[in-house]
Amino acid sequence: MRINSKLIKAAAGFAALVCSTAAHAELNVFACEPEYASLVKSLAPEADVYSATTAMQDPHQVQARPSLIAKMRQADLVVCAGADLEIGWLPMLQMKASNSKVRSTDEGLFYAAEHTETLDQLENVDRSMGDVHAKGNPHLHFDPIKMLEVAESLSAKLIQLDPQNKAQYESAFTDFSKQWQVKIPQWQQQAKPLQGKKVIGYHSSFRYLFNWTGIEQVADLEPKPGLAPTSSHLATLLSRAEKGDVMAIVVASYHDERGAKWLGERADLPVLVLPMSIGGNAESTDLISLYDSVLSILNGAL
Repeated sequence: MRINSKLIKAAAGFAALVCSTAAHAELNVFACEPEYASLVKSLAPEADVYSATTAMQDPHQVQARPSLIAKMRQADLVVCAGADLEIGWLPMLQMKASNSKVRSTDEGLFYAAEHTETLDQLENVDRSMGDVHAKGNPHLHFDPIKMLEVAESLSAKLIQLDPQNKAQYESAFTDFSKQWQVKIPQWQQQAKPLQGKKVIGYHSSFRYLFNWTGIEQVADLEPKPGLAPTSSHLATLLSRAEKGDVMAIVVASYHDERGAKWLGERADLPVLVLPMSIGGNAESTDLISLYDSVLSILNGAL
């Protein structure tokens, strides 16, 4: 039987197209927080990236909505802060999504906290301590050195999952690293006037930022981590603020500002609302502008 040569060529062309499409297929990435969605987009510009939360949401408290389950079901990679930040909702999503690819860090699950040294690790934790994390403070995205370490490890994870596009991921990480390392000394210069300044904060949301800039958080609006400010606790904070050495009261973009405003009015202190992540204010559109914005707001209180 004679086979039509045109048919053979057409079939070969179709097969090549299928292979090419498979080689350049976009990775579906589920990011638990917007800072990691932004990092993934820098390292994998062609990826389809979805952020489960916004900078106006408390990442400790997220509902396992059907839309999140559907997104996780489609994911090739899940990227989260880790250190148990998402312990209250991520396991539920993983179970309901039934996506075996993103259940293990050996495969398509990536925890940033496992790729750098976290602050404030605890050997023992119990309920009386409030909302604390034994594996350390998970809000590490405000330390530029640690974020560079995370970016390098995340790039390696992308290559592991999509080795055919290794060259593209290596190039994207090189570009990100160069940009980031140009900005670090600029940020360090901007942070110099902040060294030694004292603030009253809300939770330990900016623990890494304060550690890096040399700011001291002398008191917390929460009586215990995870508990809202009480009248008696605010009265104690007012006594502390009256010593006159506190620069400002600092809250994250998703925090309830009522307690901070009450204290600010009575102590005559500015209340600074810092963007917790990308989208926390109009200026924070990516990781670099997030840092720029936070340092600008803090310096504006001097």
